[in-house]
Amino acid sequence: MSSLIKIPKSSSSANEMSSNPMTNPALWQALEAELVYIQDRSGKYLSFYGDLGEELAIEPEDIIGFFPEQSLKPASPDAYYERIKRVLERKIPEQCYCQFEYKGQTFALELVISPILPKQKQATTVLVMGHPLQDNDLSLINNSALPTHPDPYQKLLTKIARKIRRTLNLETIWQQTVDSLGEALQVSRCLMIAIGPEQGYLDVKAEYCLPYCPSELGSRLIPQEEPLWQQALNQREPLIFEQLLENSSQVQSNLIVSTFYQNQRNGLICLQQCDRSRYWSPAEIELIQELADQVGTAIAHATLYQELEQATLAAEEASRLKSDFLASTTHELRTPLNGIIGFLKLILDGMADDAEEQQEFLEEAHKSALHLLNLINDILDIAKIEAGKMDLELGAVELAELFQAVDNFTLPQAQRKHLEFRSKLPSTLTPIVVYGNYQRLLQVMLNLVSNAIKFTHEGSIVVNAEIVKKKIHHQNQEFPGHVKVSVTDTGIGVSLDKQAKLFEKFVQVDGSHTKAYGGTGLGLAISQKLVEAMGGQVEFYSMGEGLGSTVTFIVPLEQMPVIKTAKA
Repeated sequence: MSSLIKIPKSSSSANEMSSNPMTNPALWQALEAELVYIQDRSGKYLSFYGDLGEELAIEPEDIIGFFPEQSLKPASPDAYYERIKRVLERKIPEQCYCQFEYKGQTFALELVISPILPKQKQATTVLVMGHPLQDNDLSLINNSALPTHPDPYQKLLTKIARKIRRTLNLETIWQQTVDSLGEALQVSRCLMIAIGPEQGYLDVKAEYCLPYCPSELGSRLIPQEEPLWQQALNQREPLIFEQLLENSSQVQSNLIVSTFYQNQRNGLICLQQCDRSRYWSPAEIELIQELADQVGTAIAHATLYQELEQATLAAEEASRLKSDFLASTTHELRTPLNGIIGFLKLILDGMADDAEEQQEFLEEAHKSALHLLNLINDILDIAKIEAGKMDLELGAVELAELFQAVDNFTLPQAQRKHLEFRSKLPSTLTPIVVYGNYQRLLQVMLNLVSNAIKFTHEGSIVVNAEIVKKKIHHQNQEFPGHVKVSVTDTGIGVSLDKQAKLFEKFVQVDGSHTKAYGGTGLGLAISQKLVEAMGGQVEFYSMGEGLGSTVTFIVPLEQMPVIKTAKA
């Protein structure tokens, strides 16, 4: 038996209703649907057609204009109304299985609920089509709930999120995000953008891009120069905007959503439709926002894992370097010690032919002892620095006295290698007085000059000082300027790619050099720490291997000296 909307006998009313698609039974019959009705957001039935057979004879006049509680009632009304609301807001049809009650009868229906989209208006009504479930389909429904099939976007979200959670590789997470969203939403381009320190710049790390769109992979964006990107960083909500493409009248639609972890923004997902203006539906925005939450967490975990991995590698490398350093240092300590023992043994055994040769043995033993002492001092110094126990008493130091001491120690070394050695102080009428520790400044200069002599086979070593009238601050004190001391040589130099490692503790730029020239390789690292403790800094320059090198350090001026002019 067919249950149809009863048409009033009034011709005018009949004509009016038959012309209205919502109340035209012929339309529903043409669809060959078993059940069709229209409801508003509150659930009120606006139209009804049912051809459910004699056992489920439903009278339309009992349905139209009434709410479900007064007529055809779902067993779980709250869940049913929530579904209608979601369909209207997201504008996406949904399928569900639902149990209904009507005049004491209970039956199960499979329904598809679709939004009715009026012209230029917000959707306020839904079209529901369905059919009764057969006995063998009743396992799909639960008497106390409203079982549903997840909508396509929920399935997509679950699928993408599961794929992302399978990896801790940051690059893979970025690429899977853009590929999945780009393909699913059929956009022209999808970008995954990383945020630089203090939001100073944005880097495009991954891209999904259709062939007709130019690639933006690897681009760097400056938010301060592009207001829309700055706006995206300043708000939590998605940013939607359209813009004209360069040299074209084509409009590009953009949707930018931020990824967060513990309220900290760590990325941006940007979707672009480059071939037309696009309306981003609430369902699409909701999907991207929910995915952004998952991606933000995945990025944070992958970043942490990457940092831990790098820290582990750094710790392993540091351990290896310390082992290599200890092995090298053990050899370096043993060499002068063997020299001391050997020369003393020759004297004790009376192996010296005369007093002159005995004196020569003693001098060689003394030289080895001094070398051993220097090695031990380096090791003790670096140990103190590592432990934070390097306390320096700072005060006034005359630079001329310091330079003279360096000349006395190092000039004989340079002469033995037939190297030219020069040192030059600025011309002043008053002494140049720096603020530092005399012994430690002497140690730094001897380290730098001795290294220059050690690694130079021919040519010259030049020690120069320059007064810089630029105020500096150290330990809550202001100084009128500083002295820049440079040690320049024509020695073996250092390749550009290895210079960054020169000041690292326990790192030897070239192990073959250490074996050939001796030493612990700690001189520059110690010098840097000592100079920094006195308010200065050390820098190294070399154009490459075989092109010599220059090491500079600065130290504060206690007072500005009177510079000697040409007339003076």
